Amino acid sequence: MSSYSDKEKYIIESFQQDELMMAHVFSQWCVNNGLDPVQVYKEAYGTADSSVLNQAVELTVSKEEAGDISTSTLLNVLSLYNNDALAERVVYYDNQKGSK
Repeated sequence: MSSYSDKEKYIIESFQQDELMMAHVFSQWCVNNGLDPVQVYKEAYGTADSSVLNQAVELTVSKEEAGDISTSTLLNVLSLYNNDALAERVVYYDNQKGSK
């Protein structure tokens, strides 16, 4: 007998898909801006041990193949998941890019 109802399973699966989408947007933004998503994640959290991040990195495409992802869009997506540390790194790199 399962410990989760069908509704609970749906909610969990939906959250996991949304989390992967958030990580994919982050990874693609990094690639589009010449950054290594694993390194930026590690700077934010002290580790890059994230299966969701690893899946998202596999989904990224080259900058030329990808659509533009604005920093504000990424920050909005990150805020939905309370990824404040990651958002701080994104702002840092966005400011670095703007000062060049």
